[in-house]
Amino acid sequence: MVGWHKNVGAGLTAPVPARVRARHCRLSRGCGHVDPSVAGARPNLFHPSDRIIGVIGTLDPRQNERERQLLEEIREQGNTPKAARLFQDLILSHYRAYGRDLPWRRTTDPYHILVSEIMLQQTQVERVVVRYHEFLERFPDFESLARAPQSEVLLAWQGMGYNRRAISLQKTARLVVDEYGGNLPADVETLATFPGIGQATAAAICAYAFNMPVVYIETNIRRTFIHFFFQDQKGVRDDEILPLVEQTLYLENPREWYSALMDYGTVLKKRTVNPNRRSASYTRQSRFEGSDRQVRGKILALVLEEGTVTEEEVAARVSEDAERVKRILGDLEKEGFIAESEGTYSCR
Repeated sequence: MVGWHKNVGAGLTAPVPARVRARHCRLSRGCGHVDPSVAGARPNLFHPSDRIIGVIGTLDPRQNERERQLLEEIREQGNTPKAARLFQDLILSHYRAYGRDLPWRRTTDPYHILVSEIMLQQTQVERVVVRYHEFLERFPDFESLARAPQSEVLLAWQGMGYNRRAISLQKTARLVVDEYGGNLPADVETLATFPGIGQATAAAICAYAFNMPVVYIETNIRRTFIHFFFQDQKGVRDDEILPLVEQTLYLENPREWYSALMDYGTVLKKRTVNPNRRSASYTRQSRFEGSDRQVRGKILALVLEEGTVTEEEVAARVSEDAERVKRILGDLEKEGFIAESEGTYSCR
C-alpha cells in the first residue's frame, strides 16, 4: 500500500505508483460506462413519497435507481468491483447531466487553476466565481502577479477572507517566475513545498491542470465516499477512505472525475444530513461574527483604504477595544501584511 501523506487542514493525498495504476486500469475497464440517455435528459419531478432510504433524491428517478443499487451492493456485498463500477457510473452520469459550469473548468491553464484552487480552499464557490474573473483581469499571468505591489494584491483579494492566501499566492508566483521560468511544475511533491500549497491542493492542481491520476481527499470527496462506502460507521478516518479513492479513480479522465466527485459532494450536503459529521476529522467551523478573523479583515481593509493609520484611528474606526486592536495590529505586522513606522501603520 502507498505511504499516505497528511496535509494539515486540507486532507490527504498520495501518488499513484505503477503497480497501483495497473490495478486501476484493470478495475476501470468498463467502469466509466454512462447511460447515454442521461446526458441530454430533462429531469422528471421527484415526489417525496418515492424517497429511498439513503438515497439523496436528485429529482431524476434514474439517478435514484443508480443510488439505490450502489447503496444496496455495498451494504450487502461490501467494496466489490461491481460497487466500484456502479459508483463510477453514478458519479459520472450525474455530472454529465447536472454538473456545474464553473469558469476554471473551461481552462487547463496552470496559472488559472492555481488561482482557483487557492481561492477555493476556504471560500464558497459562488463568491469565488466573481473574484476569480476580477483577479485574473487584474493579474492575468504569473509575471503580473509576481511583480505587483502586495497592497494591490490584497486589494484585489478583499471580500475573500483568509488574506494570507493572497500573500502566499503572490509568493508562489514569484517562485514560479524566478526559479521555474514561468512554468508551474507538474509534480505534486514539488508543488506541495510552495507557499500556501499543501499535498491535497498540489494534487488538485495536478488533476485539473495536467489531468494527472493523483489520489487525494478534500471535504466534498470525503463526504461522497463516507455516504456510500461507510453507511453506518462513525469516526471514519481518511486513511480508510484513500484506498477507495484509489480503487475507483476514473483513469480515462481524472480531471472530469474529480470535478464530478466535487459536484456530487456538494449535492449531498444540500440534500441529506452531512456525512462528514461521521468523519474522524470533523470539526464545526468557529463563529465568524465578533471573531479575531473578522476584526483582522476590518483592520486590513481600513489600512488598504486609508494608506496610513494610527493605532488610535483603527480602534475608533472598527469600534474595538484598544488592547485587542494593538494585539491584532502586531499580529498583522509579524505576518507581513502591514508595516509600522513611528506609530503609523501602512501596507507593505
